[in-house]
Amino acid sequence: MAKGEGAESGSAAGLLPTGILQAGERPAQEPKKKQQLSICNKLCYAVGGAPYQVTGCALGFFLQIYLLDVAQVNPFYASIILFVGRAWDAFTDPLVGFFISKSSWTRLGRLMPWIIFSTPLAIIAYFLIWFVPDFPQVQFLWYLLFYCLFETLVTCFHVPYSALTMFISTEQSERDSATAYRMTVEVLGTVLGTAIQGQIVGQADTPCLQDSNGSSVASEDANLTHSTNLLRETQNAYLLAAGVIASIYVVCAVILVLGVREQREPYEAQQAEPMSFFRGLRLVMSHGPYVKLIAGFLFTSLAFMLVEGNFALFCTYTLGFRNEFQNLLLAIMVSATLTIPIWQWFLTRFGKKTAVYIGISSAVPFLILVALIESNLIVTYVVAVAAGVSVAAAFLLPWSMLPDVIDDFHLKQPHSHGTEPIFFSFYVFFTKFASGVSLGISTLSLDFAGYRNRGCSQPAGVKFTLKMLVTMAPIVLILLGLLLFKLYPIDEEKRRQNKKALQALREEASSSGCSDTDSTELASIL
Repeated sequence: MAKGEGAESGSAAGLLPTGILQAGERPAQEPKKKQQLSICNKLCYAVGGAPYQVTGCALGFFLQIYLLDVAQVNPFYASIILFVGRAWDAFTDPLVGFFISKSSWTRLGRLMPWIIFSTPLAIIAYFLIWFVPDFPQVQFLWYLLFYCLFETLVTCFHVPYSALTMFISTEQSERDSATAYRMTVEVLGTVLGTAIQGQIVGQADTPCLQDSNGSSVASEDANLTHSTNLLRETQNAYLLAAGVIASIYVVCAVILVLGVREQREPYEAQQAEPMSFFRGLRLVMSHGPYVKLIAGFLFTSLAFMLVEGNFALFCTYTLGFRNEFQNLLLAIMVSATLTIPIWQWFLTRFGKKTAVYIGISSAVPFLILVALIESNLIVTYVVAVAAGVSVAAAFLLPWSMLPDVIDDFHLKQPHSHGTEPIFFSFYVFFTKFASGVSLGISTLSLDFAGYRNRGCSQPAGVKFTLKMLVTMAPIVLILLGLLLFKLYPIDEEKRRQNKKALQALREEASSSGCSDTDSTELASIL
């Protein structure tokens, strides 16, 4: 980012009206210290991203196979649970964003109270998702209720946490650095979620039923007691994993609350009345760069969510690696964790749009390879490690680019404050709703293809459907998303101009108070 810094001041000067520059010259005699975040601050902030990823990873990778093979929910009802749960989760994001926008600043801040009060209820709901009730007739309602309840509560944690990015520092470089810390910890959270859930559950021998033509078929009556005991062990393993993950959730929330302090923008504190939610929503959804950004990431996120939701079933039944899928997941997430710092360096050196094109498109050759090769464990591990590189880019880039869009919005709408939760919540809304549709349709597709609960093997139609869901469908979605990114207007030059203009606005506000005339003039000039 240091490259070209000297040339920026001249271009920024041409953008700003004379009155603002003259007002900004006064503090230049007494240089203001750049606002730096300590490594401890960044780590505490980053740790707060782990709960959402640890629980989300466990649910994303394992809930489908848990409902079908452990809880033994009918595939049709499982598809409803997955779709309604994700759709409800998507709906709660803008709803929580609305209530946060109405929240007042407290001694703890405006966002922290949401994180504090949602945490204990969220871990209870999460634990009950992995509990199998003794009454099969209430299973559908049980899982639907607690899945939706947990998603609501974790949204009350994650939306304010995401918006917190804009309140930990006013410096772009510091926010980008903190975001890189956050993405590293979040990917590490997915590693933890995968390792804990996968390794604990992998120790249990989930019983399966072979068809009548299988060579190892035994009488169902003779094996009923043994199968029931194995199933109970598997259920207990899921509960143990849920307890460990719930403990991590609490610890990370405590570190976040104790280690991070919200900071208000100087010009925001001078605003007399907060903007109404619906007016803010109208302005946000009419902001071109935001619409183009979420459209592009909508398709690329969908691609990775399809892989995530169906990967366990794909490894188990299509590739035949019933006892290896948790290790393959771990290989993907470890690879992603190790390459996050590389992508952070890459985007600062070559720009964020270039990182999007190279990082996300790098998954396509490996998905094609998985679609074409026969089942081979060594090749699958190589593909898993390589796929982790692309997963890292998909994790880092959306959250690194959203603050740039918000900065651009603040320059065009200098009197519109308190809209940060709307930006973050509606980005998550669109991706979650689309992922709910995709997971519901994919599980329903398996039902139509003839999926058998607890089957040791599946019909050829099910195996083919899983291959399409994990390879060809994500490839098409990635290519569509990359085409949409061509329309995204904020490149590195535009980011530098916005940075200088925002800095001048902040200096004007902190030194003499930002007048309405100057702010409006700044917006019209830009």
